[in-house]
Amino acid sequence: MAAVGFLYRLKQAPASARTRLHSYHCPMLEQRIQQHFIDSADLKYQSAQSLSKPIADAVQAMLACVTSGGKVLACGNGGSAADAQHFAAEFVGRFERERPELGAIALTTYTSILTAIANDYNFNAVFSRQVRALGQPGDVLLAITTSGNSANVLAAIEAAHEREMVVIGLTGRGGGKMNQALRDTDVHICVPHERTARIQEVHILALHCICDAVDAQLLGEQETPT
Repeated sequence: MAAVGFLYRLKQAPASARTRLHSYHCPMLEQRIQQHFIDSADLKYQSAQSLSKPIADAVQAMLACVTSGGKVLACGNGGSAADAQHFAAEFVGRFERERPELGAIALTTYTSILTAIANDYNFNAVFSRQVRALGQPGDVLLAITTSGNSANVLAAIEAAHEREMVVIGLTGRGGGKMNQALRDTDVHICVPHERTARIQEVHILALHCICDAVDAQLLGEQETPT
């Protein structure tokens, strides 16, 4: 309510007062924005060495999957749902190079399935039932949760293990409950940070690294695009 009141008073203020407010806050706003860029870049730089090995392991798992005719099932909530869809689009479509289509399905997109399962069972089952319906031995589950504690993602991991699938987990904040859910044959890419926005920024970079490396392994190396 305080914010609503502030916005109302701001609208009622003379134009000259709003101009003064804008000129006062603009340098502070720009500094805040610049700090986001700096913090994001610092985390990515710090994570490059620690995450390169699990990302490379994830690439090998996905290569083994798609070259055997398998597919990747991807899931997550909120921003992680968007990342799952982003990844699937780049696998089925393309990343930066022309290549044959690669099998990937985002389990976050079928609204009738999601709402039916959530309504008839509960929201924790929205991904696991899809994994049991669609997953086959040799497929990969890409499980994305910044906290590592999303109940529906953890249930999907359990279902993937039942289907003899490999799981690639993307987390942050120490990995949460996913640490106990994953097996030795799975891959855990855990961003060393507590803030959701920073974790998600590294998640999308990791997914781009996977897409690029899969293409490089399938098509051969090429010069980095400028």
